[in-house]
Amino acid sequence: MTKVQIMSVVGSAVPAQLRERGMLACWYLMQNGEPVSGPLLSLPAAQALSQQMATRTLNS
Repeated sequence: MTKVQIMSVVGSAVPAQLRERGMLACWYLMQNGEPVSGPLLSLPAAQALSQQMATRTLNS
């Protein structure tokens, strides 16, 4: 089983749509070096989704 990790990006790495809204950072969930979520607007949101994914994996 591979662990889901949280990656943050800042500045020009943030998608243009989010930068236009004033976001200077966003977060992605990563697994095996590949994104498994779209950009998330907060670290708590990324942590919550990560927990949901971990729970789903354990229950499968």
